[in-house]
Amino acid sequence: MVRANILLIDDDDSLRKVVGYNLGKHGFRVVDKPDGESAMEAFNAEIFEIVITDINMPGITGMEILSKVKEIRPETEVILITAYATVESAIDAMKKGAFDYVTKPFDREELTIVIERALKIKALERENRSLKDSLRNKNQLDNILGKSPAMQKVLSMARKVASSDANILILGESGTGKEVLAKGIHFESERRNGPLIILNCAAIPETLIESELFGYKKGAFTGAVADRAGKFEAANGGTIFLDEIGELKPELQAKLLRVLQEREIEPLGDTKSRAIDVRVIAATNVDITEAVKQKNFRQDLYYRLSVITLSLPTLAERREDIPILVNHFLKKYSKDEKIKIDNEAMSFIKAYSWPGNVRELENVIEHVTILRESPLITARDLPDVLKQQGEAFGGMRLDIPPEGIDIEALEKDLVIHALKVNSGNQTRAAKFLHMSRPTLIYRMEKYGLKPVDS
Repeated sequence: MVRANILLIDDDDSLRKVVGYNLGKHGFRVVDKPDGESAMEAFNAEIFEIVITDINMPGITGMEILSKVKEIRPETEVILITAYATVESAIDAMKKGAFDYVTKPFDREELTIVIERALKIKALERENRSLKDSLRNKNQLDNILGKSPAMQKVLSMARKVASSDANILILGESGTGKEVLAKGIHFESERRNGPLIILNCAAIPETLIESELFGYKKGAFTGAVADRAGKFEAANGGTIFLDEIGELKPELQAKLLRVLQEREIEPLGDTKSRAIDVRVIAATNVDITEAVKQKNFRQDLYYRLSVITLSLPTLAERREDIPILVNHFLKKYSKDEKIKIDNEAMSFIKAYSWPGNVRELENVIEHVTILRESPLITARDLPDVLKQQGEAFGGMRLDIPPEGIDIEALEKDLVIHALKVNSGNQTRAAKFLHMSRPTLIYRMEKYGLKPVDS
């Protein structure tokens, strides 16, 4: 098996013969040429992983070959050899993209070691590109599950704003998929090849959050034994996702506002600011507008973060997506087995309120996949909380028949009732149902309901 194709260029016939023979013993296929003209013809005719060329040759020189190779096929590594090495020529070669520089006369194993190192680095680069491509494909917005109108509306807007550099604020209850959406936006953006740094503001102790965000200089505080870059600096050229932004204390909010305004950070203990190029996506599960009213969150910071606002629906607001998500999680946790779920069990799952949203649903499906009694998941495999009938539901007591109920019909009746008892006032009806007015309007549109006359 040929390990790699190598193009060897040198006007010394004996050197080409010896080097070609030695490399052949190591499993390499070597095509040797005596000059640059014939070498470039060969290079254009097939793929070579490595080009080894003498620098000083009549006609096209080794440096010219280096430039041509890098222009035509940048991924090909070029190793230069010469009997007239100088520091200046070595530096020039590296600047132009040479992988290494070998001086004649060289030991037969010396060149082999350089080639092995070049191939190892190329393999790591290929693996890195493959992992990045896999990560990018996995996190594209098109891979976010959800066919419901509410979810499609969010995804449509996310696609529109992904290519911009505008800051984004994602609102939604815990478990609705705020981080998943942030990843999708990053990998659809022009910054997709840059870093995506994720920080949960609620998970970092208050005493450490500033240094975590902005970094610090050696000696800034006890234990700071070396300089350390913060999350913003690590995200330079890419995106930073600040989850649970509503948990930031007021003093940190002021410093974050300055970063967003000035596009620069100042590490703890440093007197110099550092420019950064970072897109900020923030998320919170708190009522951020209420937090602003209560003076718990800075209004100016809110405006900076919410250039674009995306509101993720709860799972109860997108029940059409539940079967899609269930089947996705079944495939994820059942490995190669063909696991199915019967209609009764699916009815219980669709009727449940899902306070933990998609995250809770995933946990339940993982649970039943592990503990199921057969490849067909039935109602008896479900956790008890999903199977309780006749229990309190949103403050009411429902007598749910064994065959289940039409949750959408029930939902429609509740919306009609709320509008009637509130004389058609949508704001009061929304408050009556413990939901936002936009959510109520969405449900009215969903069921074709018109405002009720008072």
